[in-house]
Amino acid sequence: MKTTTRLAFFALLLFLASTLSRAQTDTVRANAKLPDHPRLLLLKGEEKALLKAIQADPVWTKAHGAILAECDRMQSLPPVERIQIGRRLLDKSREALRRIFFLSYAYRLTGQKPYLDRAERELLAVSAFSDWNPSHFLDVAEMTMAVSIGYDWLYNDLSETARTQIREAIQKKGIEPSLEKKHNSWLTATHNWNQVCNAGITFGALALYENNPEQGRMLVNRAVRTVVRAMADYAPDGAYPEGYSYWGYGTTFNVLLISALERAFRSDFGLSRQPGFMQTADYLLHMTGPSGASFNYSDAGRGGGVQPAMFWFSQKRNDPSLLWVERTHLTADPKPMLNDRILPAMMVWGKGVKMNRINPPAATLWAGGGKNPVALFRSSWQDPKAVYVGMKGGSPSVNHAHMDAGSFVLEANGVRWGMDLGMQDYNSLESKGLNIWGKDQNAQRWQVFRYRNEVHSTLTVNNELQRVNGNAPLTSYASTPAFQNATTDLSSVYQGSLKTARRGIGLMAGSYVVVRDELEAAAQPTTVRWSLLTPAEVSITGPNTAELRKDGQTLTLRVQEPAQVTMKTWSTTPPNSYDAPNTGSSVVGFEVQMPAGATGALTVLLIPQGANVPTTPTPALSSWPRK
Repeated sequence: MKTTTRLAFFALLLFLASTLSRAQTDTVRANAKLPDHPRLLLLKGEEKALLKAIQADPVWTKAHGAILAECDRMQSLPPVERIQIGRRLLDKSREALRRIFFLSYAYRLTGQKPYLDRAERELLAVSAFSDWNPSHFLDVAEMTMAVSIGYDWLYNDLSETARTQIREAIQKKGIEPSLEKKHNSWLTATHNWNQVCNAGITFGALALYENNPEQGRMLVNRAVRTVVRAMADYAPDGAYPEGYSYWGYGTTFNVLLISALERAFRSDFGLSRQPGFMQTADYLLHMTGPSGASFNYSDAGRGGGVQPAMFWFSQKRNDPSLLWVERTHLTADPKPMLNDRILPAMMVWGKGVKMNRINPPAATLWAGGGKNPVALFRSSWQDPKAVYVGMKGGSPSVNHAHMDAGSFVLEANGVRWGMDLGMQDYNSLESKGLNIWGKDQNAQRWQVFRYRNEVHSTLTVNNELQRVNGNAPLTSYASTPAFQNATTDLSSVYQGSLKTARRGIGLMAGSYVVVRDELEAAAQPTTVRWSLLTPAEVSITGPNTAELRKDGQTLTLRVQEPAQVTMKTWSTTPPNSYDAPNTGSSVVGFEVQMPAGATGALTVLLIPQGANVPTTPTPALSSWPRK
């Protein structure tokens, strides 16, 4: 083993040891006494103060009213049924969590019996399921959380018969499967499954604590001991490797776990002190562009939405500016947020925040390292026409990743010009027999069109896929107002085709964007394709230029270097019947030929309508400002 490799290995061991020790310095003791029911998130007697805070702010009053109206609408719906889709019962578990959490909240805040009766009906319906599908344990975790919240929040008003049936369901269909080795591989996972499953089962343990304190202690201690394996991925700065949507999943359930422990034991046993965890709120804040859409790399949806966990982070850090984006979602049409099954937790965590007194964040650039490093920068928080860039490095080997190292999104003048197609529904692929979870170079996953580098705003070399075992670190960044920028080293994701590949993306004077790639070919002739995935209508206007048009705006793509290229467009119509359609998108760019061993640079300017661009050449990456 080389000295550098050996040192890195020992450093990793020391980091893991210190991480685990920080989370185990204070575990649940045998004499621990929990509050009476309700004890999950909102303790007994806290309803009055919460309602007072809600009534003191029109934004919160509106959100509260929307939840109650949704609970009224639920009254006419049939209870959730056990209908499995493929290998998953997950959509039913999530709907059960949404209904039970909403209805339990409505009853606690209003005392109106129809909400209690309807919640009990839902609880008994899912408690009567034959099982909660332990072969796909996320289904069990979310259902356990749903039933545990209903059992705990409504405990004193449920009938004894209902309490017994619900308690037995939590124990037999939630907790006990989590003790079986064939169902609990998530305990060793380093991704969202660990966070979600530990949270769900811990809610069950806390709900039933007085019935079996020894089991409760064991389950809580197990969660504290094992969830840090997934939380290690927040280090060093808070960038969540699985992207925006899975941040909303894994991090939210992680926060639910921590919040429940804090309320029950007055301690989170060191979990919130894990490296990078508290900083991850900055990552999520900067991941949304001025349009309200997220940087949806990896398996993420195209849109954005309210993130309840941000209210917990804001309260813990005493930083209301973290809610700048959430305020927009909260003051808009409330209907979209009513799909969020964790919404009542937002009401609890956001208590007392004056939504009309939130100032914009101070920083316009945020960068974070880790498994999937990102740099996110904009010209303004307050201007809806601001220029916004999100770029990423990373590796296709990361959980839920695509072959998108080096890719970016771009907004200007209220339009998203550079986009990402995002995820494809898993069942649409699995039902066709595809194994989409393999991560080797020849895995079936990379036959899915949306996952390949050709349809991301990055480079494709010799028509080949990026290297799964490669990794593109963030090498520098700078928040200089005149030249916000970041660079990444893509060399290892093109290993064998390019000897070196370095990409820098900069926002020049808050006005236009430059993308510069500095390349060195390997020992054979090389074809490099530069791509921008866009939803705009594209016109080739010259040998080095293209014009993009959308929503009454234009953006000019100008190749500054090489001096002469031929602009092209490529279709995003997928080649396979199992691929999702990609209507309203295309790829624009160019190809260059590099002789064996040659070096060269690709410099592209992306110029929004109205931007002023100097005629000076773009400097080499080595001259770009650095932090």
